[in-house]
Amino acid sequence: MPASIIEGDSLLAVDVGTATTRAMLFDVVDGRYRFIAIGQSPTTAQAPFKDIGEGVRQAIENLQNVTGRTFIDTDRRLITSSQPDGSGVDAFTATISAGSTLKVVVAGLLSDVSLESAKHLAESTYARVVETLGLNDTRLAQEQIDSIINACPDLIVIAGGTDGGASHSLQKVLEVIGLACYLLPQDKRPAILFAGNQEMEAEVRSSLAPLTSSIHIAPNIRPSVEVEDLQPARKELGRAFVDIRKRQIKGVEELDMWTGGHLLPSAFAEGRILHFLSKLYGDDKALLAVDLGASSATVMAGFGNGLTMSVYPHLGMGVGLAGLLQYTTLENIARWLPTDVPPQTLNDYLYQKALYPTSIPATKEDLYIEQALARETLQIALQTSQKKFPASAPVLREGLLPLFEIILAGGSVISNAPTLGQSLLLLLDAVQPAGITTIILDQNNLLPALGAAAERNSILPVQVLESGAFVNLATVVSPISTARYGTPILRARLIYDDGTESSVDVRQGGLETLPLSIGQTARLNVRPLRRADIGQGPGRSSSIRVNGSALGIVLDARGRPLNLPADAVRRRELNKKWHWTVGG
Repeated sequence: MPASIIEGDSLLAVDVGTATTRAMLFDVVDGRYRFIAIGQSPTTAQAPFKDIGEGVRQAIENLQNVTGRTFIDTDRRLITSSQPDGSGVDAFTATISAGSTLKVVVAGLLSDVSLESAKHLAESTYARVVETLGLNDTRLAQEQIDSIINACPDLIVIAGGTDGGASHSLQKVLEVIGLACYLLPQDKRPAILFAGNQEMEAEVRSSLAPLTSSIHIAPNIRPSVEVEDLQPARKELGRAFVDIRKRQIKGVEELDMWTGGHLLPSAFAEGRILHFLSKLYGDDKALLAVDLGASSATVMAGFGNGLTMSVYPHLGMGVGLAGLLQYTTLENIARWLPTDVPPQTLNDYLYQKALYPTSIPATKEDLYIEQALARETLQIALQTSQKKFPASAPVLREGLLPLFEIILAGGSVISNAPTLGQSLLLLLDAVQPAGITTIILDQNNLLPALGAAAERNSILPVQVLESGAFVNLATVVSPISTARYGTPILRARLIYDDGTESSVDVRQGGLETLPLSIGQTARLNVRPLRRADIGQGPGRSSSIRVNGSALGIVLDARGRPLNLPADAVRRRELNKKWHWTVGG
């Protein structure tokens, strides 16, 4: 792209996570936007600072030390335009996921229509639904009011009614919500997001605006009974989230001012990029993005123009670990360990990590435990999200994940693994992709920054994505087969551009690799045996051009779903062997 098309503006992006605050610099190099550097600092939302501004400034100062440039002045204020001496930055964006999980009440009409959509909307940010109100609710109005007061929600999401449809039933719901808000202390009144029948907007504003901390009106998430459209309402949900955080956490309002009122939830910004990529690749190529942070696990899937977003605050690698055993067992976590760890040691580490989310593994055993927790947490999140994927998404076998062309992964526990092989094996064990997939690691957690930048500069995210700022981990071939363990099910041949070849026969239960370095390209010929399926149909071969990656071509024939041996000694030996195979 000619340099003249690019304005040449530098951009500083800040992401405030629960444990870590990151400051990232993007600028033009040789006529194209590039990711330049990153500065990090512990997030300071908690004691003793209780002000995210301190962590933001420290992260920016660390970035200054790396780049030699100045972005904040002696009064620690942002320099908002580039100066002749090279200081300052032309544009600033910010995203946030820090803070306690929002408590949300959802209200609507039918439980399997508007209420279900309202729950889906609430689950696309850092929130949990604590109460529901609908037509099927048999409680008296007074009991419903009491339930809202007892829940003391941060946000009430109201849906229901098709555009232009009947409004009488929804008016009853509004009356209950209005009375509950009136009875709550003024400083405890929730924000309200209305995403129902648009003909009721004026009534909602007049009746509820005086009784709420902030009111937000979004397009109807159920414009008709058959159609659910959450995308327009997610933007208004993002603003409601930021408004709530302003009241809860010191420093958020200043950060929003630095962005010109465009501070975004990190998950919403990530969803914006995935939605863009999904439309770019088209309906025939599905994409999956997973992010495992301290505050939550996030799973997003793009199917052409469709996007599913799920945020699970109870499944993060920080405080959320304290409740992990509600969804799994110590035995399930221990199955991922390559060494023998006593259950009590595993249990102690789990709760210590929940108390101190910013702590890092001190020993190899601690590292294995943390990665085992990550595998189990991410797998639970994916199994829950799978229920929301469209029925039309292609799958090789019922119960498995859809065929994803690309899997994007982020989160400190994944990206900060000592080796890229450990990052890849963690993802293969937790996600268990089927067919042929490219796995890409967001090693610097750039996706939220790119999503926030897209609103101001649509060229920047595209060029950064193309620049190699992300790590292409591997092209993974995962056949589905019913053959017995040890039976050959796949024959792979890699033909390099210089005419040389590498080949391997893969057995059921095996994990093999073929080398293909970054910068190389080759043709991969895969021939399934014994009616194994790699996404083309049972027994059908495939020949594709592949690009080099950090770990080359990985042939994962361990089975889907991955069933580990019941014998603990044999299971640990297999885990060790798989670590060795991928260079872990």
